[in-house]
Amino acid sequence: MRLYAVVAAGGFRRYATYRVATAAGVFTNTVFGFIMAYTYIALWDERPQLGGYDLSQAVTYVWLGQALLMTCAMMGGGFEDELIERIRTGDIAIDLYRPADLQLWWLAGDLGRAAFHLLGRGVVPLLLGALAFDLALPASPLPWLAFLTAVLLGVVVSFALRYLAALSAFWLMDGAGVLQITWLAGLFFSGMLLPLTLFPGALGELARLLPWSSLLQIPADVLLGKRTGWGLVHAYAFQVGWAAALLGAGRLVQSAATRRVVVQGG
Repeated sequence: MRLYAVVAAGGFRRYATYRVATAAGVFTNTVFGFIMAYTYIALWDERPQLGGYDLSQAVTYVWLGQALLMTCAMMGGGFEDELIERIRTGDIAIDLYRPADLQLWWLAGDLGRAAFHLLGRGVVPLLLGALAFDLALPASPLPWLAFLTAVLLGVVVSFALRYLAALSAFWLMDGAGVLQITWLAGLFFSGMLLPLTLFPGALGELARLLPWSSLLQIPADVLLGKRTGWGLVHAYAFQVGWAAALLGAGRLVQSAATRRVVVQGG
């Protein structure tokens, strides 16, 4: 486990070196936060309590979305392109023969990336949002701990989805199309555009059952107090279930890809 802790720390340091990009990202997240916040205010003025949120909770949801956009890589920006390139060039064969688990290696690096983006690109926009608007942020540390746990599980689910998409390059030689579909689904079904509680009928039920809801909708509801007691346990169980299923699927695809590399190499 020490190896993977070192990889995670390396992932954090790697993204911490891009200071100008981080500053630009903070600016972009803040600008879009204000745009979406005023859009939500106009919408909630017409429809108070829409989706089960009051105005303060709805605006808080906006800023949480900006804080978690890069943390949970809803628009990509993680390891995917690098992994696809290594598959395309054949360098992945070296990785498969290393005395380290391929999936855990990339997961550790992605956790480091997520930790940096949460601190580097998430905290400042949320604080600026709290200065400009009346956000429904808890004063007790326990909801924040519950929220951070949900965020961690959401990052793992996000990784598992992107890992599966990247592994498609073993057969397609270019996983860009699969990644783009994954990112679009992530933006829509995570609740980034609108809370999933606003989705009507069967679409809303389906959206809340898909793994992407773990990326934003569940962590936001945890912090906003919508998931407490057994509801919180159910939320965690939902995230853990999807993480286990997707990571398991990733291992199966990885094993099939390893056999493919061995056969071609032989």
